[in-house]
Amino acid sequence: MRKAKIALENGIVIEGVNFGAEGETYGEVVFNTALTGYQEMITDPSYKGQILIFTNPLIGNYGINDEDIESRSPQVAGVVVREISKFYSNWRASESLDSYLKRHNIVGISNVDTRFLVRQIRDKGAMRGVISTLDFDDKSLIEKARSIPQMSGLDLAKFTTTEESYIFNPENNAKFFVVLYDFGVKLNILRKLEKLNCKVLVVPAHTDAKDILSLNPDGIVLSNGPGDPSALTYAINNIKKLISKKPILGICLGHQLLSLAVGGKTYKMKFGHRGSNHPVKNLITEKIEITSQNHGFAVDPESLKESDVEITHISLNDGTVEGIALKNFPVFSVQYHPEASPGPHDSEYIFKNFVYLLQKTQNNVF
Repeated sequence: MRKAKIALENGIVIEGVNFGAEGETYGEVVFNTALTGYQEMITDPSYKGQILIFTNPLIGNYGINDEDIESRSPQVAGVVVREISKFYSNWRASESLDSYLKRHNIVGISNVDTRFLVRQIRDKGAMRGVISTLDFDDKSLIEKARSIPQMSGLDLAKFTTTEESYIFNPENNAKFFVVLYDFGVKLNILRKLEKLNCKVLVVPAHTDAKDILSLNPDGIVLSNGPGDPSALTYAINNIKKLISKKPILGICLGHQLLSLAVGGKTYKMKFGHRGSNHPVKNLITEKIEITSQNHGFAVDPESLKESDVEITHISLNDGTVEGIALKNFPVFSVQYHPEASPGPHDSEYIFKNFVYLLQKTQNNVF
């Protein structure tokens, strides 16, 4: 077994056993409370620049398959688990988690007290950290962790966006034409839109608003993604130009960017929301949804009070803003992940509501 260490910026250093690739990796250390879906999580672009701790103590028991990926490759900076399964068993599995991470050069550490690490983050907040199989000097590792840039102010979408525009499934002859801004989109968002009769053109994060409007889409989607939303000034400026032109749906980072475009403010959360069992109240229907979430920033509700924005969803855990809608335009967004993957399907109606707006637009209702 290869030795490895994880160090946090607050001085905590824990020795464990390496799996996946050997080497050294850095990032903001966060945790996810979902019991299943590790493959979807490690391939979620929203985890770019982050070391992910799994709270479920046994990870890797059903292996890796070719269907449950959310992007082309793992996006996490590193992986921390209590125990990595030595064996995997699932009829769809093609390889082990260990070999998958090794193949994609992602460093992992196991045999550590993940409950202790999670308590550190819950008490003190998300912290910078390092995993290493090369350096075992505690003081050196702590200094490396402290030298990592803070997440606040980072534009990580530039690393996860597509370089070139592309049509998702070109053979799809759909009724609606949607342009999706890719800030780090999960594939299941594209799959959900396709199932609802949408042909989706995925465009780079820097695409100018006038180029979008020249395509005359039925609607626009602002995808999820990593990093600090306030750093994406180019995206905020483009969204401002699009709000009055087309129906818009924002998801996670897209929700935050839309909120900033209408005059709101965002802030860094202590340790964020990451899991598949977060309760959200729909203030319109008075119903409770169990949602999948992955975000470290949130929208300040006080910053929206003087705007033409209605808060439509709130978190039942901490009261944070989970959804907004514009009062004068067919534009809305949610902080959580209605596409789930992993997670419950309570919020699939979000996509249906968006398609309903597309239908009204085609019928010239607005």
